[in-house]
Amino acid sequence: MDQQARKNLKWLWLALAVVVLDLATKAWFSANMQLGESRPLLPFFSWTLAHNYGAAFSFLHDAGGWQRWFFGAIAVVVSVGIVAWLFKLKANEQFLAFGLALVLGGALGNLHDRMMLGYVVDFIHVHYGTWHFPAFNIADSGITVGAFILVFDSLFLERRRQAENV
Repeated sequence: MDQQARKNLKWLWLALAVVVLDLATKAWFSANMQLGESRPLLPFFSWTLAHNYGAAFSFLHDAGGWQRWFFGAIAVVVSVGIVAWLFKLKANEQFLAFGLALVLGGALGNLHDRMMLGYVVDFIHVHYGTWHFPAFNIADSGITVGAFILVFDSLFLERRRQAENV
């Protein structure tokens, strides 16, 4: 392992922090709320305990159980790919590494739930009037923010890095 790959190991700490925060919050909400219970905090924000048997936005939630293993396998493959990608990043790709670490932490947090519980625990609920965004969790937030960072990096920073290397 070269010097830069060893330096990139630090990003695994961020992924671990996302996993720990995610699992801790899921455990707290599961222990302190009943499934389906909602506690309003603001007119547009509530804590609502939900179990998601599918993927994002409950996609395939009623598919009969095979989706647990399918989405689990996808999370494992993606996580291994992200770790390999992290080790190959150059010193000038730190923003990309940040995004990858967030996605990795989120994928591992939800993978834990899916494999250990058979569903993913969600508790963050954003709504306005009769409109309701599906409940989500810290892992989902890490994946979403990380994905935005990856897109931003791809659209705006990759060209700059390539120009610097010419």
